[in-house]
Amino acid sequence: MTGLRERKKQQTARRISDVAIGLFVERGFGEVTIAEVAEAADVSEGTVYNYFRTKEDLVLPPDEASPKRLADIVAGRAAGQSAAHAVLARLREEIRGRERTVGLTPGFGRVLALMLATPSLAARLGDLAGQMVDELAALLAAETGAAAGDPVPRLVASQIGWLHSLVFGEIGARTVAGEAPDVIAGVVEELLDTVEDLLGERVLSYAVREEDA
Repeated sequence: MTGLRERKKQQTARRISDVAIGLFVERGFGEVTIAEVAEAADVSEGTVYNYFRTKEDLVLPPDEASPKRLADIVAGRAAGQSAAHAVLARLREEIRGRERTVGLTPGFGRVLALMLATPSLAARLGDLAGQMVDELAALLAAETGAAAGDPVPRLVASQIGWLHSLVFGEIGARTVAGEAPDVIAGVVEELLDTVEDLLGERVLSYAVREEDA
């Protein structure tokens, strides 16, 4: 369970990020300084940098847009659950909860437009998908004891990364088109069902966590 101090830190970070994003959407990413973000959030510049190492982190916080996202999901899976099923389950949970992590919140369309129009943010988004696959492939290789040069961990990680990117791409395209979060959520849940049917059994049953002794 997260302690009170940690929850307060998370709330402060979220508030600073929300304030910054509001300014960026209103005026443009390059037109807003960290000093202005700090003033609007009623904190010092030092406090902003304590929570966010870079300006880009204000829009893509490391805890929400982490290269380790897929690896962390898989590492925390329940006994008896495979790597692919763990990611499918998390995505369904986030979609049903209309979570910010998957962009199913009101007003996200303007934020997405900001990211796509800002080269440094668009580049980070582009790099994340490959980094997530790299981290997941390394985890799967270690967990399964795969021999050096065995392509299976990376191939499975690539399939899982593909389904993850597919979901985010669908949400992004429909958000830009102006569809409501509830409508998008319903479509994407059906898409996940279809993807699960299409994935081969070897992928779906790969790296099942052993039951606790």
